[in-house]
Amino acid sequence: MYDAIRVEELDKPAVVIVNAGFVATAKTAASGRGMPGVRIIASPVIPNCIDEAEVDAGITPLIKDIVAGLTKPLSAEEKAPSQKEEHPRIVFRGTLKEVNRFFYKRGWTDGLPVLPPTEEEVAEMLSGTDLPPDHVVGQLIPRLGKVTVERIAINAVMAGALPTHMPVLIAAAEILMDRRVYFGQFGVSTGSFAPMWLINGPIRNDLRINCKTGILSPGDIANSGIGRAISLIIKNIGGIRKGVEDMGVMGNPGKIGMVVGENEEESPWDPLHVDHGLAREDSAITVHFMDNSQLITPYHVDDNGILRVLIDNINPGRQLVYTIIFNAETARILSKRGWSKQDVREFISEYARVPAYQHRVWERVFTEASPNPWGLRRQQMPISPMETMRIIPNPDWIRVFVAGGPLSSMGLYGGDHFDVQKWVTKKIQLPANWNKLVAKYKNIVPNYSLY
Repeated sequence: MYDAIRVEELDKPAVVIVNAGFVATAKTAASGRGMPGVRIIASPVIPNCIDEAEVDAGITPLIKDIVAGLTKPLSAEEKAPSQKEEHPRIVFRGTLKEVNRFFYKRGWTDGLPVLPPTEEEVAEMLSGTDLPPDHVVGQLIPRLGKVTVERIAINAVMAGALPTHMPVLIAAAEILMDRRVYFGQFGVSTGSFAPMWLINGPIRNDLRINCKTGILSPGDIANSGIGRAISLIIKNIGGIRKGVEDMGVMGNPGKIGMVVGENEEESPWDPLHVDHGLAREDSAITVHFMDNSQLITPYHVDDNGILRVLIDNINPGRQLVYTIIFNAETARILSKRGWSKQDVREFISEYARVPAYQHRVWERVFTEASPNPWGLRRQQMPISPMETMRIIPNPDWIRVFVAGGPLSSMGLYGGDHFDVQKWVTKKIQLPANWNKLVAKYKNIVPNYSLY
């Protein structure tokens, strides 16, 4: 779609042929680039179809429409598209139920109830940052929505987040606009990716971010509120809506929010943000887009049983990058046997193997002289299809994180690389009144009655 828009910007007519299920996506992509008049033709041919007869049968009847799209003069609406509706500052007044129905019908929620973003609630949320409400953090694709601090606060209120969560949300928004994240692919992909947000530094304890049992389960306002607020920011500011821009075939429950804190106090290794060049006393957030997860139990509770089960569960059918989450006990077992994080990464890269004929890139020959579009560490193709090939050719495709409850289960979270996906880390900037702000909200914690 963007290629066609670029052609139109060069004063050349263009027509885009898309599968009928992607027409809405194509239209919103054109609108987001300021060119809603690009002509789009729906085709019945399924994406990635390799049946030439089926392609011919689907495209031939469209030839007249294609010619017309390239030659017919622009209509008045195409020359001067109607301006988008501007919402007044106060969009609705009513009861809690009425507000939620109103917001839901306009596609502003995630399907669950939200807290109304009143002037008073938004003002309180803004106390979590020293930045002015109209400060522009950037523009978030695909609609190029203007990410202001106030808009972040509005979505944070709706998600049930706290003002102390604002520094994390601002840093997360900055990460999404970092080109190294490939948010333009992962946010709308048919592959159904969800961002996993990894939190490090003192802010974990200030916000009571869960780093132990049930790290990915609901029940903690920091983990749940931050994750949900980011998902609403993505939807309402970035403009990624299910079935319109987000074309995830199966979807992903992680899209509502996956926030995990590292158990730095019990880890034998440096935390993730230190691996990425920050100081231990810094607070930081890192993102990894994943579309599959596995909970793995070691064959034996020793380094051999832990590492062997990991290499046996690496998916040979896809080129994935992985975040591996060890709980503190498992990490200590490995550390006591002399394993560093880098050792673990290199072991998995070297020994997670399959026979060449089972490898995804069996038909691709990687040599030092050949181009390498996948960003792979080059490896010579075996002569025999029974010789083994590494599934993860580069240890940099793996990150190790320590979190989770007791016992020795591990989490394996994978996502496609798109020229090698980057774990982008951002330092979280705290407001001047941070300690006072933390004290104000520190007692908002669940107190469970024991049966």
